[in-house]
Amino acid sequence: MNLNLLKENIINIIGNNTRIEDSLQNICNMLHQEVEHYDWVGFYVKNGTKQELKLTQFAGKPTEHTSIPFGKGICGQVAVSNQNFIVQDVLEQDNYISCGIDVKSEIVIPIFVNGENIGQLDIDSHTKNPFTEKDTELLEFVCRKVATLDILKLI
Repeated sequence: MNLNLLKENIINIIGNNTRIEDSLQNICNMLHQEVEHYDWVGFYVKNGTKQELKLTQFAGKPTEHTSIPFGKGICGQVAVSNQNFIVQDVLEQDNYISCGIDVKSEIVIPIFVNGENIGQLDIDSHTKNPFTEKDTELLEFVCRKVATLDILKLI
């Protein structure tokens, strides 16, 4: 994984002045294609005043989990904890929402705008134990850049 090249790609996508939805989709597509162990990449955002997240853009197999209550699953837990959550083996996680038998691990990074957790970047992998500090660094960078978009329009 070439972090500098991936970060440069993110900056270019964000700087293209396209619609927010297009930028998010392009980020999903790029991460899904460029990082071998990113088998599903998606953005969830707060669903208005409801205590739930809604799926916006993603790359990978379609999921039935288009709405996730706060506290449920890894994304729902991140909505409450405001902390990164890395699961290297989903079989070891009690509060996990299965997105398919192929998913072996997951990483979720919150997106903050003005100090408020307004959504998450969610990555599923078909490999156990794939996530390293490089993944965390890259995905936190992505979330900081996404926060500069007018993403609140999606809420």
